[in-house]
Amino acid sequence: MIQNGLEYLNSRLIFGMMPGLASTRKLCEALGNPQKKFKTIHVVGTNGKGSTSYYLSGVLQSHGLKTGLYTSPHLVSMRERIRVNDLPIDDESLDRLIMQVKAAAEETQVEPTFFEVLTIVAFLYYAEQNIDVAVLEAGMGGRLDSTAVADGELIVLTSIGLEHTEVLGSTESAILKEKMGVAGSAQSILSNGRSKTFVLGGLNDSLIAEAKIFAASHSCSCVVPVIRNDIELPNLGQHYIENASLSLKAAELFLQRSRDLFAADAVANQEMVYDDALALKTLATRSWAGRMQKLIDANGVTKFVLDGAHNSHAVRRLVETLDKYYPNQKFHCVFGALRDKDVGEMLKLMAPHVSAWHITRTPYPRFRELSDLQGELEKLGLNVASAAEFSREYLNDVCASVTDCSPVLITGSLYMIGATVQALKDDFDGLAFFRGMEPSTNEHR
Repeated sequence: MIQNGLEYLNSRLIFGMMPGLASTRKLCEALGNPQKKFKTIHVVGTNGKGSTSYYLSGVLQSHGLKTGLYTSPHLVSMRERIRVNDLPIDDESLDRLIMQVKAAAEETQVEPTFFEVLTIVAFLYYAEQNIDVAVLEAGMGGRLDSTAVADGELIVLTSIGLEHTEVLGSTESAILKEKMGVAGSAQSILSNGRSKTFVLGGLNDSLIAEAKIFAASHSCSCVVPVIRNDIELPNLGQHYIENASLSLKAAELFLQRSRDLFAADAVANQEMVYDDALALKTLATRSWAGRMQKLIDANGVTKFVLDGAHNSHAVRRLVETLDKYYPNQKFHCVFGALRDKDVGEMLKLMAPHVSAWHITRTPYPRFRELSDLQGELEKLGLNVASAAEFSREYLNDVCASVTDCSPVLITGSLYMIGATVQALKDDFDGLAFFRGMEPSTNEHR
């Protein structure tokens, strides 16, 4: 990225997380409300937002829609977060639009956060690119998340778990309401007279009942898709099948609701017809990087399994997947985690599947120290096979210690998965998307 934009963006890190829409709304108004120039689908939830968004954007794109995708955090580069038809924003546009937001912030005397700046940059870029629809992954929560100003009529809720409890609430019920609050005001009726629709996934019966009550109180409707058994994905795990099932239903609903907008264009109107076979074909080739992703070498051998399982909820899904795809197999595991995660619970869940622990950390300031991780393992009676700062050389050493043909499992933090992707992107075709990208800072989230 050109330096001016990067410097300004990094200067926003001091503001951390500041839930609220006032700054984003004020800046969007100053910039001509770019978020109103395309249709929006929101994706909210505790886990599964990124993969659901990625699958959904691909299905919409395959149906002829020019599709934006906004996700966070990134693995390697800020450019990953803002895509149109699977192409990341270019360095020049990213720098130019960041500086445009900076100018608007100075004019309006607003101090936006890192995430708010990037969200508005995405809106500006999608408006410039004249996209048909943007799939927006919310950052934290929903009601006060800066993406909420886009006001989409379709909202996908992937799952609910305890996270950011100091902001979102101390119970799953409270967090559910915060995330569903992306729908907006008590009467969530759009200017076209339609009500908003929630597509619900990953909830138990009690939370589904609460979600339906909340939706009804906001004049919204709910759809609870069945989990399909005919989906094939590159990503391993039932939870990705569940996320893909959500994406298929969301795509079908969006296309049904959008057909009348394209009635004057016979070709475009034909493209609005949902094609399930096309959607399934699209998903079969769509690998969400760093999430139960197999890295296969030129000889067809799986060398690594990457999974950014960064909390206990995600680790449970990781363990379920290992039970299914690698029954009775133990792995050399490269593990690193952030300080605010329940590492003891994560390690305890994973222990039956690990033959050797290799602990590491990246320079990212929120990472746990190696001595801290070693202490957590020792509490559980688990030994550390190796410990070192993360590097390609360290990965090579870990691989050399594997005496069978099993892949090395790398997990514990998306930030560490990002470092892994950066180290291995030139060696595996599954990481080709990241080639040519320069690493850039993630916000403190």
